[in-house]
Amino acid sequence: MEINRDITIEELIEKYPFSVQYLSKKGIRCIVCGEPIWGTLEEACEEKDFTPEQIDEVLVELNELYKQNKNKKDDDKKRNIIETRHLGD
Repeated sequence: MEINRDITIEELIEKYPFSVQYLSKKGIRCIVCGEPIWGTLEEACEEKDFTPEQIDEVLVELNELYKQNKNKKDDDKKRNIIETRHLGD
């Protein structure tokens, strides 16, 4: 897993901007919401009374979103390379 329980909220949002919308839907405060939050993803979930199983679900969902975003970025890079090559013809 790329994203784990010990990642800080600050690092999560910095490295994985897509997580802001997800965290907001789960009711978890985040830096972008205007109120800085310190601590780990696990601590933020516990503040919202998430069970250990719910925290596991959050991790699975965030990592799935990461994979989807990574694949999209990889596809965009490939498309740009192909388009650049084609323009050079």
